[in-house]
Amino acid sequence: MPFPHASEALSRFTVLDLTRVRSGPTCVRQLADWGATVIKIDALTEDAGGEQPGGPRRGSDFQNLHRNKRAMTLNLKDERGLAVFKRLAAKADVVVENFRPDVKKKLGIDYESLASVNPRIVYGSISGFGQDGPYHKRPGFDQIAQGMGGLMSITGAPGQGPMRVGIPVADLTAGLFCAMGILTALLEREVSGKGQWVQTSLLQAQIFMLDFQAARWLMEKEVAKQAGNNHPTSIPTGVFKTSDGYINIATTGGRIWERCAQAIGAPEFVDNPDYATAPARSKNRDALNAEIEKRTVTKSTETWVRELNEAGVPCGPIYAIDQMFEDAQVRHLGIAQDVPNDEGRHIRLVGQPVTLSRTPSKMVARPPEFGEQTDEVLKEFGFGADEIAALRTAKVV
Repeated sequence: MPFPHASEALSRFTVLDLTRVRSGPTCVRQLADWGATVIKIDALTEDAGGEQPGGPRRGSDFQNLHRNKRAMTLNLKDERGLAVFKRLAAKADVVVENFRPDVKKKLGIDYESLASVNPRIVYGSISGFGQDGPYHKRPGFDQIAQGMGGLMSITGAPGQGPMRVGIPVADLTAGLFCAMGILTALLEREVSGKGQWVQTSLLQAQIFMLDFQAARWLMEKEVAKQAGNNHPTSIPTGVFKTSDGYINIATTGGRIWERCAQAIGAPEFVDNPDYATAPARSKNRDALNAEIEKRTVTKSTETWVRELNEAGVPCGPIYAIDQMFEDAQVRHLGIAQDVPNDEGRHIRLVGQPVTLSRTPSKMVARPPEFGEQTDEVLKEFGFGADEIAALRTAKVV
């Protein structure tokens, strides 16, 4: 049986996946979920019994990152393994890695080495701090990038010290940006016929994600500070207590503020000089939030969500993750998807957040077991039965 494609969108491309942990697998997941033929290279030094960098192979994290792929084993530290990899790269379209910058050069699988055997190769690299420069040899981790990239200085409540975000945002965005760069390079290759090296880092991705907070400094020399649950510039926007929990309310602009004041039963706020203008509301945010909360605590979250939305005021409940997946709109969107597998295992994962009308992404294959398709992949790349047997005897695969 041929291996199924998750979509037809990228089905013409073959990707060699050398990635580990999170940022790299996040990148490759984008390519796999849109139908590329992805071959995960399992290093023979890893624990075939299941322990991987990032958690057990059958754990939720690994399963979520590595669906829709195949896997083969290969010892890249053996020169025969390197020769095998170069034969694969000669026919592949994309290689993705997130080693420290010096590692791939030592292994002989850097961009220049592979481009010499396949000038059309698109080579994606993710590092902690960049491929060169004073920090390029440092190991990179998400929380380090969150701190150095400025995010922790603007996250959390004022006066309580820096706070990390509850997801590995630098890892995830670096992976997404790398995938975007690879797709851009593949589009350009259709014109030039040449591949190229796509590079990003956790630090660059994190800085880019600062967005308007970074622009405030670059353009206006204004250093953003922690604002807790308050929006840093649009007031009132934040978290308010209700009779049975909490609610998010967001006002952006004078008209929505007027609707909000009416809806909470405080129309007098509109003409109050302390709250009448955006600068005044920003200056007096603590007093205004306290006044709003005096009113929101009188009704349930469900009631406020209904009444405020009917009034045209953006708002929403604050869910725990289990509650979120039970929400009617989330269920309608179908982002939680089952992964088919012959073993009858329960594998339910988060699908792609983008829908294409003709070539949608689907969950078509569970994550591969350690080196599960080694022989199958080698045969597809032209290796004969005797060659494969010799590689196994030499512990190259």
